[in-house]
Amino acid sequence: MITTTQPTDTAALFASMNGTAKTGTSANATNAMQDRFMTLLVTQLKNQDPLNPMDNAQMTSQMAQISTVSGLDKLNATLQALSASMTPNQAVQATGMIGHGVLIPGSGLQLANGTALGGFELSQQADVAQVAIYDQAGALVRNLDLGAQQTGIVKWQWDGMDNTGAALPAGNYSFTVNASLAGNSVAPSSLQFGMVNSVTQGAAGVTMSVGAADNIALSQVKQIL
Repeated sequence: MITTTQPTDTAALFASMNGTAKTGTSANATNAMQDRFMTLLVTQLKNQDPLNPMDNAQMTSQMAQISTVSGLDKLNATLQALSASMTPNQAVQATGMIGHGVLIPGSGLQLANGTALGGFELSQQADVAQVAIYDQAGALVRNLDLGAQQTGIVKWQWDGMDNTGAALPAGNYSFTVNASLAGNSVAPSSLQFGMVNSVTQGAAGVTMSVGAADNIALSQVKQIL
């Protein structure tokens, strides 16, 4: 008597490998699925009804699916290994920045020795760019007119004087930037200056201490000065 294997067994197998499978399947689990698939396929071929054999297109489709599962697992393992190898390289790169000044997102401004550095980034050119500087109490102390600026990062320097020409004490200040083109507002991104003090490699990746700011990711550095 000739017996046949029900196609629902194959469907259930692929459902377990695809729709209901958990992410991060190990290589051993993938190999086990491949073995189960091949066992099931061989059993189907051995026990198929000679008068109603398995469709070649169906068998090819099943084999293509198991190959896809195996390929994705190998690709995931390769990407994980690549990611792991990149972290030490990022740490080495960040270490080389210690002692260098950088621009990172922020609006802080540190005045020391009669000078302070700041910056901003424009997504499009502007014919008017103005910086307003505030003290720790939030009072406006200086306006800087930087004129027309091109797209990209703009660096600027403050001499520590207020709007009356009086020298202000060293310390922490803040700033805002306003820019426009032909009367239409352009939204700049403020960048604050800081020295890279240290580099840390942890679970969150490589981070740096920049000035008074901690946990600054390497990707946040807009420019090294």
